[in-house]
Amino acid sequence: MMASRNWLKRFRQDQSGVSAVEFALLAPIMIALYFGMVEVCQAYMAQKRMSHVTSMVADLTAQAQSVTRNDLTDIFNIGNQIMEPFSPSPLQTRVSSVTRDNNGVVQVDWSFGRGMTPRTGTVTVPAGLINNGESLILSEAIYDYQSPVDRYLPGITKLQRTYYLRPRVVDKVLCSNC
Repeated sequence: MMASRNWLKRFRQDQSGVSAVEFALLAPIMIALYFGMVEVCQAYMAQKRMSHVTSMVADLTAQAQSVTRNDLTDIFNIGNQIMEPFSPSPLQTRVSSVTRDNNGVVQVDWSFGRGMTPRTGTVTVPAGLINNGESLILSEAIYDYQSPVDRYLPGITKLQRTYYLRPRVVDKVLCSNC
């Protein structure tokens, strides 16, 4: 009986192996946090690149006096390069020229899209952005980001961005064949 008590007392006081047990308990949590942070950083980088594409499409279009479908296709192709190392295939972009008429209604002058249908009719822009008779270039992008670890985090995250820029050289950017 005394020998079993001594053994139990020695077992309670023995500290060897405590670190290994703590590591075994914490390692899966730390590994999951690490991969989670990697995934968040990847999604953030994809969002920033998609945002840059949207801005660039609006900026290059707003700098022109007029554009053609071929010009806009070339601009969208530049956007595909900006998306690297992410796949450009889920990227959908659209650029439109809109003008506010004398009644305050914002009408689409022309629109061109890749993966998105061109806009027609009227659109809503943020209040106070343009006055009657003024024009804007409206650039939109949608990117369906799919996680590289989708076995564990299934689903697609839809990233969206819209930019509004005023034409720089003319009052209204024209598109001859849009």
